[in-house]
Amino acid sequence: MPIATPEVYNEMLDRAKAGKFAYPAINVTSTQTLHAALRGFAEAESDGIVQISTGGAEFLGGQYSKDMVTGAVALAEFAHIVAEKYPVTVALHTDHCPKDKLDGYVRPLLAVSEERVARGENPLFQSHMWDGSAETLADNLAIAQELLARAAAAKIILEVEITPTGGEEDGVSHEINDSLYTTVDDAIRTAEALGLGEKGRYLLAASFGNVHGVYKPGNVVLRPDLLKELNEGVAARFGKESPFDFVFHGGSGSTEEEIRTALENGVVKMNIDTDTQYAFTRPVAAHMFQNYDGVLKVDGEVGNKKTYDPRTWGKLAEASMAARVVEACGNLRSAGTKIK
Repeated sequence: MPIATPEVYNEMLDRAKAGKFAYPAINVTSTQTLHAALRGFAEAESDGIVQISTGGAEFLGGQYSKDMVTGAVALAEFAHIVAEKYPVTVALHTDHCPKDKLDGYVRPLLAVSEERVARGENPLFQSHMWDGSAETLADNLAIAQELLARAAAAKIILEVEITPTGGEEDGVSHEINDSLYTTVDDAIRTAEALGLGEKGRYLLAASFGNVHGVYKPGNVVLRPDLLKELNEGVAARFGKESPFDFVFHGGSGSTEEEIRTALENGVVKMNIDTDTQYAFTRPVAAHMFQNYDGVLKVDGEVGNKKTYDPRTWGKLAEASMAARVVEACGNLRSAGTKIK
């Protein structure tokens, strides 16, 4: 059961919350990066999450048509086949989807899974993200209610981002300012609109100073202790202890202490993209520089097929990215926790 069933995905998240660890959610853009993520999880003996952003799905759809749904479905179907060879359980997720891309991405993918479930099968993806952080909270939550109802009916978990993450990802950008901190009132309004599980399970991407992109430690002011305040504020209002399953966005450059605090306060999923992109590309760049006269047909020579063969540098890229996934599993304390 390498691709999690809805029941197993719920179990994974419950185990993470109870054990105060989180699953690395690795963005992939190709079959190579998918294999790198799966290999990293297997080597760390950790279950995990593989996710596809709108930009990643467009890339996967091919540059001729750039169809996001085709790209996402194709890689998900591929993952269902190849993941069988890895001794871990993996959930498939779609990353940030803003309002203007819902009709071209998440809603059609929900329809695919609705059809599968109607036939008695499991959904194609185990969770989808709605990023309404650029909208007013009222509009954000109204759309989230519609999506949550459809997701729950299709045995899918919804991820919602209720307040902005700084920086830029796939064309969605926010300034780095005080709006990057979710308030208790924001969290209460979310619970009022979406419930606390009775309307369907959802993951909450709350903001505690998170910023997408590349930053050195100390350049971004994270307040992971804020997550405790959000949980306690909602618990006091609704009487449900530790009500939220939190997602950590924009974690590049975070210190080990900041990550530990986030885990202690309910984070069950942490997105990893910038660091794994670099880990994948770095050995490719080294290979090209070190073998330029073999990769290029310099001065009329023929080059060296063994050095420009994509399999040669592709294997280096996979191994490097897999090692970064292993590191992430260690940082998030998911290493050695696989279900089977």
